[in-house]
Amino acid sequence: MRISELTTPALLVERDLLDANLATMSAALPGPRLRPHVKAHKTTALARRQQASGHSGFTCATVRECEVMAAAGLGADLLLANEVLDARRLGSLVADGARVTTAVDSPETVAAAAGGGVREVLVDVNVGLNRCGCPPERAGELAAAARSAGLEVRGVMGYEGHLQLVSDPEERKRRTGEAMALLQAAAADVGGEVVSAGGTGTYRDNIWATEIQAGSYALMDTAYDAVGHPFGQALSVLGTVVSVSAGHAVADVGLKALGMDHGLPSIDGAQVRRCADEHTTFVRDEPVRVGERVRVLPAHVDPTVALHERMHLVDGDTVLETWPVDMRGW
Repeated sequence: MRISELTTPALLVERDLLDANLATMSAALPGPRLRPHVKAHKTTALARRQQASGHSGFTCATVRECEVMAAAGLGADLLLANEVLDARRLGSLVADGARVTTAVDSPETVAAAAGGGVREVLVDVNVGLNRCGCPPERAGELAAAARSAGLEVRGVMGYEGHLQLVSDPEERKRRTGEAMALLQAAAADVGGEVVSAGGTGTYRDNIWATEIQAGSYALMDTAYDAVGHPFGQALSVLGTVVSVSAGHAVADVGLKALGMDHGLPSIDGAQVRRCADEHTTFVRDEPVRVGERVRVLPAHVDPTVALHERMHLVDGDTVLETWPVDMRGW
């Protein structure tokens, strides 16, 4: 199939850029130093490529991601880096032979893990993101409660998500060190071998974690690209120009095909003015014609991928493979 035959909007992944991104990250964080986060792509076919790059453990954000990964034979070491209050589906995976570790940050989530049949946990620590996570000084007592409930505490987790898009390298490195000092103090109280943290934005700065939970590096988006990392923009949304007027053109890629929480998308050689439900309005110096195909680059890869049922691996104008985005939903 040719790209020109695809119905738009369509999610495209450039094979050469994807392979280069995987190789670059694997060289920087070989083997267990990287625990790829599948929430960024939600596609087991891509996870298999990450496994082939040497990474056998994966990070998940939802129970469904864990289930689909296990069903695909990728359940050797799954971390649900999220709190759940009903862990029975996870317990079923463990009973079927998958290794699933979940995050806990309260007595309630400890009880849910133990009651649901999960055997291993990480204590989730708030290192400044102010989302999930217990205060660092409470981590030790939470670990003790988990062990009293019969759980194995593998270590700690603390996501410095508020630092992933800090543009100044020195500031990002300094603040990452401050966040990890909190996590290291908690780790000393908790025990265990695992210190899990990090992401695409801080993978070079975070030298303290035993494993980095990067995900966006594989496909990339314009928000991360603006910060400056050695990964190419492998992902785009293919659109068709459906209208041309004096001063602007409109493509059939809109809010229902793009994650917009990090801002407007980009189109090479053009200025994007705004996005509506089904439309992106842009201006380009060069002439634009109705029916022309354009590639729209999203600012945030994770929610963009989750809006699509499939992604197409491409080389030039050739569609090499079509992969279902099979970890969508909950």
